[in-house]
Amino acid sequence: MNKSVPYVTLNDDKMMPQLGLGVWKATDDQARQAVRTAFETGYRAIDTASIYNNETGVGQGLEDAGLPRETYFVTTKVWNADQGAQPSREAALRSLDRLKLDYVDLLLIHWPLPQKDEYLDTWKTLIALRDEGRALSIGVSNFNPNHLQRLIDETGVTPSVNQVEMHPYFQRADLRAVHEKLGIHTEAWSPLAQGKVADDPVLQAIAAKYGKTAAQVTLRWHLDNGVIVIPKSVTPERIAANFDVLELELDAQDREQIARLEDNQRLGPDPETFDMGA
Repeated sequence: MNKSVPYVTLNDDKMMPQLGLGVWKATDDQARQAVRTAFETGYRAIDTASIYNNETGVGQGLEDAGLPRETYFVTTKVWNADQGAQPSREAALRSLDRLKLDYVDLLLIHWPLPQKDEYLDTWKTLIALRDEGRALSIGVSNFNPNHLQRLIDETGVTPSVNQVEMHPYFQRADLRAVHEKLGIHTEAWSPLAQGKVADDPVLQAIAAKYGKTAAQVTLRWHLDNGVIVIPKSVTPERIAANFDVLELELDAQDREQIARLEDNQRLGPDPETFDMGA
């Protein structure tokens, strides 16, 4: 089987794997082993964040793997409490130290926190870090169109990626249309709706047709939509299964059935009001 991961070209001409491993809720030890397993499986992208408290484990896993630095892609994020010009710089440098890296491939602002209103200053710091080579690409997470437009209007720099909640029950068509217009790539967190897709009869029926699982069908649907997807797992079998979607081909009827699952069901916080850890 061809295990070649598809790549997308970001708006800064950098290449990013479209399928990666997320390590939310993993301990350092779990993250270390998951990174090693993922790389052995064929993944070349890892998504972490300072608030996950496992950057050290991710860094150890990267070191264990021993791959040339230019062959893999690492994303991390500036947490809410670290927003603002100087705090975000210091936080990003701490992340690099924990990861044992000279640079990350993608650095994101984790949440906009409009109440705190420091995301513009934080964005300016990310631009500076990119210019210094500490982050090759920069982007955001959980930003709404008004937040995105403000960054662009005030700095002239468009985020490369917006990582947002997206799954069959919250398909984000309006936001993805904005992203397409602005040249921003959509990246999905909770792509499997926190496991809900596994019990969905529509997805199960599609999966049975191909000898796959509902989760695998869902990941293939994300990829078909041009979305970057980072399913989280620390289980070797699940890490392998999530990767085994690259040759699956959904047909038009499958896609129509999945489209009808949309019910605007947000499982995570609303970016307009979320301020945890601020």
